[in-house]
Amino acid sequence: MFWLTSICASMACGLPVQAGEVSNVEVRANQVVLHFNDAIDSASSFVLSGPDRIAIDVKGATAGTKATNRDGMFRTVRMAQYDIDTARIVLDLDRPAMISSGSFSQDGRSLTLSVTEVGSAELRGVLAAPRQSFVPPAEFRAEPPPRRYSVRIPMPKPSKAPPLPKIEGPNDKSRPLVVIDAGHGGHDPGAISPHDGTHESKVTLAVARAIRDELLKSGRVRVALTRDSDAFLVLQERYGIARRLGADLFISVHADAAASQTARGATIYTLSEVASDREAARLAARENKADILNGVNLSDAPSDVSSILIDLTQRETMNLSADFARLLRREGENKMNFRTDSHRFASLMVLKAPDVPSVLLETGYVSNADDVALLNTPAYRRRIAESVSQAITVFFARKLASR
Repeated sequence: MFWLTSICASMACGLPVQAGEVSNVEVRANQVVLHFNDAIDSASSFVLSGPDRIAIDVKGATAGTKATNRDGMFRTVRMAQYDIDTARIVLDLDRPAMISSGSFSQDGRSLTLSVTEVGSAELRGVLAAPRQSFVPPAEFRAEPPPRRYSVRIPMPKPSKAPPLPKIEGPNDKSRPLVVIDAGHGGHDPGAISPHDGTHESKVTLAVARAIRDELLKSGRVRVALTRDSDAFLVLQERYGIARRLGADLFISVHADAAASQTARGATIYTLSEVASDREAARLAARENKADILNGVNLSDAPSDVSSILIDLTQRETMNLSADFARLLRREGENKMNFRTDSHRFASLMVLKAPDVPSVLLETGYVSNADDVALLNTPAYRRRIAESVSQAITVFFARKLASR
């Protein structure tokens, strides 16, 4: 039995929090100076993109209201209370940048951060880097607030892996097995259309079923769906099902939302530790957090799965994945609406099975009125399914011929 200790919020318990306030955020051309009216514990920063911004968390502090924005690369400065013990400052940028250095004053009452502009190639490394930490002088460091009250509640034992889905199609294990993954589901609806309220999770399930039906009609491959209902699966369970079944191909189906409602068209993603562009990085950052709900990480997978590295075996798998992506683009040319740059690379968790060629098919954007209208029609879903089925036929025929 596991036990979780949670601390009552000071306001709920009627106790004041002893913390320094971020009394002012002073913005200069290439510097940010945080001022505190009392000692704080520490600070850390990290970089985000889409849009470009820098977040700074100040532990042992409360958020003030004063922020001066004079000039330079900063659009706006926002400040709010992130949690009971942390103030968060967000710097909205007009171009990519990073914090290159930072230091506290001798009395610990101010923190000066130097901000440096970065190029698109350098930004990829910055986005993947861990937080930068800044600690005031020990004699001026605030002590964490005392834990006066706690509640202990029993936590259930970790659940076992989900049952394997039914494999449909020819009763012949020599036939290739394709696993179709309908993205999102259950309490995770995914993107929601601003036009008609369509949930991404419902679109993906409908498309996955259409692909399954088309593949079963061909009689050439065996098929399994990771989910055939409105159920929730954590990311590792999705590709974990493909690995446990010994799948020969894994296709994860999505229908994302874009920042602009004019963006439309299908995109095929394959795995890369470095995203091909900022939009791919944005997608990876959001999708990889699909297991985290209300601050609770649900993806407590075994270490032999969660610590998979990109090794030689996976590099070969990545090459096969890219081959299938090109085939799908070719076979869907006259049936699907693709974006111009339709094959992209992203570090997506759901594609990280080291031994199963995998692609993520963004069928369109539910944020676009035309795309969501198409995706809600059986005729267009059938056209997607036909494209996928034809690409799969060629993919496995080529593999067989190369043996």
